[in-house]
Amino acid sequence: MKHKLIIFPFTIGIILLACKHKKPANYNNADTIVNKSEQEVTLPAPYETKAVKNYCDVIGWPKGKTPTAPAGFAVSLYADGLDNPRNIYVASNGDVFVSEANTEVTGLKKIGADIIGISKSQHLGKSANKILLFKDSNGDGMPDSKTVFLSGLNQPYGMLIAGDWFYVANTDGLWRYPYKIGEMKVTGKGIKILDLPAGGYNNHWTRNLLLSADGSKIYVSVGSGSNVAEHGMSNEKRRANILEINPDGSGERVYASGLRNPAGIDIQPGTGVLYAAVNERDDLGDQLVPDYLTSVKEGGFYGWPWAYFGQHEDPVLKQKDPNPEMVKKSIVPDVALGSHTASLGLVFYNSTSFPQEYHNGAFIGQHGSWNSSKLVGYKVIFVPFSNNKPTGHMTDFLTGFIADSAKQKVYGRPVGVAVAKDGSLLVADDAGNKIWRVKH
Repeated sequence: MKHKLIIFPFTIGIILLACKHKKPANYNNADTIVNKSEQEVTLPAPYETKAVKNYCDVIGWPKGKTPTAPAGFAVSLYADGLDNPRNIYVASNGDVFVSEANTEVTGLKKIGADIIGISKSQHLGKSANKILLFKDSNGDGMPDSKTVFLSGLNQPYGMLIAGDWFYVANTDGLWRYPYKIGEMKVTGKGIKILDLPAGGYNNHWTRNLLLSADGSKIYVSVGSGSNVAEHGMSNEKRRANILEINPDGSGERVYASGLRNPAGIDIQPGTGVLYAAVNERDDLGDQLVPDYLTSVKEGGFYGWPWAYFGQHEDPVLKQKDPNPEMVKKSIVPDVALGSHTASLGLVFYNSTSFPQEYHNGAFIGQHGSWNSSKLVGYKVIFVPFSNNKPTGHMTDFLTGFIADSAKQKVYGRPVGVAVAKDGSLLVADDAGNKIWRVKH
């Protein structure tokens, strides 16, 4: 149920064999459940529809065209001409940091990606591997300068400022650099404080960072190394988890597990509760499995790979590696976000510039599908909260990324989201090489 950016070990032989793959056995009936947000979630039986590979074709944005926001909002181009901007981090002084990185594919893998259409859906060439800094010196909400803050990285994604340190989560490890708020670039020597399992299935190479509500811990999100552990659980050590560490990298423990790809993480304003946007599994049909937004319980298990959306047993694992005890432990997520939408970005709206109904709700960047017969996602959605709980009544917020659904044409693909100091929403469009700004 997820859509991820692409990172498959394709060969031509594998592509041809896939055409002859037999329909797997199914172990679940269709089901309808009501989750904690009182959202009715319909789950068809696995393989009710055929799993497909339906990659979009990114055609770029025509001059002057922008995504579309609700009435009363204005959308403008914050930055252009970037190199696959994936994630955005806003410092306390308003400085905006953007990590640029992408999957790199060469040789036979590149040939396979070209054949099945992956190459048209995302950047697969040399990764920029750097962090940009945008400064707004006159307070008009638009950057006056764009500079390279840090380069020579290894697929950076998560960024964090804590104390006198700037943290960067590369795909293979967490680094920190001496830093003072307002500095234009890193000048001191970095220190690797934590090794991380590198790479991953379909862009599960991203590692995100978040400071705990009390500032004493750092959360590190690490996606799975596969779709449903097809390479064995030994390949999934310290993966599909949110890890917790001390600011110096010591004291690692698994804060929560069974989260297939918890790429988006944020702290709910006022409560200190950790939330995650999770990209779920593929190849069970158009409507399975829903990506989701959920509060993350300390020590909680959310199903992957043995179960999905509560105690619905995965048909592949049921056949090859059943684990009924883990199925029983699986927690039902708070809000279903749609299957294969690739819900990757997450930020709570902690400002007051937007109307009241947006205050303390969650914006989620949906990068868009590749495992759905029709394009789904490719937008930023909003999940309102009431009494500190999600209502489940999500709405579209930033749309217009799809140019022609019938022909799989898209202008760009939203991913990271952040709230700027002035209360506007910033949206990273990695395939479009832009950052959009939405203000009210």
